[in-house]
Amino acid sequence: MRHPDPHSYYDSAQPRARRLRLKLGVDFAAKRIDGEVVLEFGSPVSGTLDLDTKGLEIRSVQVPGHGPIPWELGEADAILGQRLRLEVPAATLEVAISYRTGAEAMALQWLDPEQTEGKVAPYLFSQCQQIHARTMVPCQDTPIARVAYLAEVTVPEGLTAVMSAGPAGDEALGDGRHVYRFTMPQPIPSYLLALAVGRLESRDLSPRARVWAEPETVAAAAWEFAGVEDMIVKAEGLFGPYPWDRYDMLVLPPSFPYGGMENPRMTFLTPTLLAGDRSLVDVVAHELAHSWTGNLVTNASMEHFWLNEGFTVWAERRILRILHGDDAAALGWAMGQKALEDSLDRFKNEPQLTVLRMHLEGIDPDDAFSSIPYEKGARLVAALEREVGEERFLHFIRDYMDSFRFTSITTEQFCAFVEAKLPGALAAVDARAYLDQPGLPATAPEFRSVQLDTLTVLAESWIEGGRPSAHQIASWKPAELQVYLQKLPRQLTQADCAWLDEHFKLMGRGNHEILVEWLTLAAAADYEPAFARIREVLMRVGRMKYLRPLYGALGQHPRTRTLAREIFAAASPGYHGLSRRVVASVLEAYPA
Repeated sequence: MRHPDPHSYYDSAQPRARRLRLKLGVDFAAKRIDGEVVLEFGSPVSGTLDLDTKGLEIRSVQVPGHGPIPWELGEADAILGQRLRLEVPAATLEVAISYRTGAEAMALQWLDPEQTEGKVAPYLFSQCQQIHARTMVPCQDTPIARVAYLAEVTVPEGLTAVMSAGPAGDEALGDGRHVYRFTMPQPIPSYLLALAVGRLESRDLSPRARVWAEPETVAAAAWEFAGVEDMIVKAEGLFGPYPWDRYDMLVLPPSFPYGGMENPRMTFLTPTLLAGDRSLVDVVAHELAHSWTGNLVTNASMEHFWLNEGFTVWAERRILRILHGDDAAALGWAMGQKALEDSLDRFKNEPQLTVLRMHLEGIDPDDAFSSIPYEKGARLVAALEREVGEERFLHFIRDYMDSFRFTSITTEQFCAFVEAKLPGALAAVDARAYLDQPGLPATAPEFRSVQLDTLTVLAESWIEGGRPSAHQIASWKPAELQVYLQKLPRQLTQADCAWLDEHFKLMGRGNHEILVEWLTLAAAADYEPAFARIREVLMRVGRMKYLRPLYGALGQHPRTRTLAREIFAAASPGYHGLSRRVVASVLEAYPA
């Protein structure tokens, strides 16, 4: 198959770049990057070469030592962007492309000073997953075509640049600019190319782990994530030595659209994790687990996204089980079950998007994004683990990591490997029901604990007047309260909401998982005392996981629909483009 990825113009019969050399000039005034990328091939190549671009202004294409070469941009496709076709002369070792990013580059969010914590300097961050690296650099934008990279990033003096790579020195240029250099020696998929620029400070957490954030946030972040080295050690005990040398983290401004992004050597994190009580640091376990499941062994395209996320959710909960015990892991599975059910409901009219082995030609992978590859995928992995036993499965996982190390694979390759190493296991768990059939198989594993059962029974008794006791309320950990709120009826009365807020003091919670679960219930109940807090959260936070349910709940009543539209009109300029798309789709589904 010459075009193995439906979301890329990459042609497997053409030369593949082995390394990129990037020079990026960050222009905050124009909100553009002036770039040059050199594609290194490792051996002489020639012929046609197709690259992915979207919204880029191509200024020149040349072969060093040879001069300009022919190139053309194809017709614009709404999902794929434009194919950049080069005609490469014989014996070419590298190609240099000069370009400028577009005003609507989906990979880049430019923040004005007032949108940051410090409010004194601008900020830039990238988000290249799913297929947005092509809006930042012309490249073979598919996970199949892994590349190493070197980079030089020039920024205004006083700002700091970080990347998904190791630092390789920096210097002041003496003209009001500063250059930072980076190296990523291991080959990565293009969606893991990452850049951030802003007023940044760092704190060391261990000899190989550091957290970066704005000066106003860095101390809180260092306290919140102080236990990350223990997480790394526990993960290594499961999956083998950490393969990326360092594990650094960057806490971004609130507009970051995800909870975290597993960029190697520099995980990006939402500031909503800074709950002040370390109750949300387990998200880091997910991003850390990606260092093996996703970054080391990667899905070959977004049609096989479950190979990244299903394995990572499973791995995350194995780490949590070691750190916090069986009850904590069961609560994690319960929270995931709620997210899975919400996604299955969202796609009830598009069941083809609820299978794990997806077929996405002509479909924007951002539109197909949901909890399904995460949670349904994790249940398939857990089913295989239960079928063969924990010890044998952990041995299999290590073998899997070693066999496909620094490669990108398909579901078919994974299944062939399982069949070779664990004969009959796929059939025993009815893997095809997960991979190719909509919904969740009836045989999917369940995860129980005494505490989870107690919370479930208590929440289900709400309609009959069941309420938690003062002792239970005082003793619950944040995860227990979150699960309880998730299991309450979705349609409460205003009196119900008043009782919950009075007894749990929900409006002032710093834990956004609890806060947003509560505000979603309050919005669905048209509970006016929560409106100001809803507005505050939606104006500040751009994380899609929170925006979708909150705006969705606001759509249930006339005055909350009006409130939602007013908030979105005011908040949308500060949202990431991905978040704006999500909210716009929610508002479009409101009753007329």
